Amino acid sequence: MSDPARITLPATRESLAGLRAGDEVLLSGTVFTARDATHVRLAAELARTGALPYALAGETLFYAGPTPPAAGRPVGSVGPTTAKRMDAWTPRLLEAGIVATVGKGARSEAVRRAHAESGAVYFAAVGGAAALLATHVRSAETVAYADLGTEALVRMELVDFPAFVAIDACGTDLYAAAPTEWRVSQR
Repeated sequence: MSDPARITLPATRESLAGLRAGDEVLLSGTVFTARDATHVRLAAELARTGALPYALAGETLFYAGPTPPAAGRPVGSVGPTTAKRMDAWTPRLLEAGIVATVGKGARSEAVRRAHAESGAVYFAAVGGAAALLATHVRSAETVAYADLGTEALVRMELVDFPAFVAIDACGTDLYAAAPTEWRVSQR
């Protein structure tokens, strides 16, 4: 087994093009948390202006809602939210310039195709490990939508945040391919 790929964020689509579904990664750099309510507002702003607000073009969205800070920490816990809940907005956000997303679980076929068409990458993180994942957050600052509480748009700096490539820039979907590969290996 090889060492995880170290990915610096923000990343370009070109720098992510060599990653393949199933690759383990360590993410370091800037992400923006965005859950359901934030997606509604981002989509409305995009529809109104034709551009992503808050200089989000070229950035990574992390489907998470960080809890209030623990003593001496920037956040209490931060775990990935089920990504499928954001699928209605994802194709348009990728088209508008989002380069990568981080969440948990499988995505829809429309989102898989949107990744293939845009060259974006979907990273998945392990659910149920929010306290551990929070140790990889170096800073957190609310950028917008503070009225949404844990669903606000938050800029976070990550260091060696563990994840894996669930959908690569070619549209290969680990969640779709892995069961087939396993069945073949059992013959």
